[in-house]
Amino acid sequence: MTSRRNTRSMTSLHRNSLPVPDDLAMEIFTRLPSKAIARCRCTCKLWFSMLRRQDFTELFLTKSCARPQLLFVREDYSVREFVFITSPQPENPEENSYVVAANHLARFPRSNGFYGCTNGFFCYGADRFFKGLKKPVRVPVICNPSTGQSLTMPRLNSKKKYGVESYLGYDPIAKEFKVLSMNKSRVSEGWISVEPQVLTLGTKKLSWRLVECCIPHLPSCKWICFSGVLYYAARAVGSLVESMVVCFDLRSEKFSSVKFGKAMPGSTTLVNYNGKLGLLMSGDSYAVTRSSTSFELWVLLDAAQHEWSNHVYVLPPSWEDVVSETMYIAGMVGTNEIVFSPSYQRVPYYVIYFNVERKTITKVGIQGLEAFQGTSFKTYLNYIENVKLL
Repeated sequence: MTSRRNTRSMTSLHRNSLPVPDDLAMEIFTRLPSKAIARCRCTCKLWFSMLRRQDFTELFLTKSCARPQLLFVREDYSVREFVFITSPQPENPEENSYVVAANHLARFPRSNGFYGCTNGFFCYGADRFFKGLKKPVRVPVICNPSTGQSLTMPRLNSKKKYGVESYLGYDPIAKEFKVLSMNKSRVSEGWISVEPQVLTLGTKKLSWRLVECCIPHLPSCKWICFSGVLYYAARAVGSLVESMVVCFDLRSEKFSSVKFGKAMPGSTTLVNYNGKLGLLMSGDSYAVTRSSTSFELWVLLDAAQHEWSNHVYVLPPSWEDVVSETMYIAGMVGTNEIVFSPSYQRVPYYVIYFNVERKTITKVGIQGLEAFQGTSFKTYLNYIENVKLL
């Protein structure tokens, strides 16, 4: 009888404890890829409990920030899906001309509108049918490619069904994700944003709340979030020339704006320039082409004074030898390298690094995407895996 009791006790002990200290176990788990974390969560109750704790997800996120990746998002029109694929982000592009895109993260049903990412989470628009309505309503969907989860937001508090623009932000102090959405309405001076609403993820009951905005503007799909602030490019109402950047503080949920003073070209991309907002653009061009000769970087120095600094980067002659198709600005790595990506897949797929200090152009091939030739991709820089569950 004593032997049986001891056996049962030891079995129970092994089921509810690890053979190594918890701190060491968590350190080991943080070194695993996100797919392995998902499998480990299904192994036993102990691992499930440990790997969903906030301290573990924060530790994993910290580790992920030290190993940022390239993320490729493909819109598969044949099966109406978004396909997420990652590859290592080259540390020295001039020395490493090829990287491998071997990690297929997840697939999600494709709908209308692809908004962008923040802290490993993505936001896109979807048309959903709601009870009592004959036509679909556009709502944001939040997904996490690292866990394969997605979450559809409730219907906005509005009678308008279309023209919704949405942004996903992260408040690092409160450690909260928030969705900012607004409708577009036609007025005598043109289009304008109306009824801005905010939703906080992680609450028991997801619900929208109206927030006040006294800045008449038309929002765009160009945006970025860092340091607890959402920035998005916008146009002043009644003007085809005057541009601005609207700032939404996720902590206070207050709007402010910064005048830019001239029209932003279609090639404009918002970047995090060493903790400051940057606007990276190619002259007055909508896209980046072989004939492009230079790029401008406007860095926000003082939002209250609407003060910007301007940097002009002239391309070397080798640009024409490397670029043969339409590109777009994927963003910046650090403060020295501008990254460009082709609009459509070729074999092999590639990205281009322009080092603004050394004046060098480097073409980095991406192996592993051959099956997607001729399809549209969106390339994201500095992607970090986040294993936080929705």
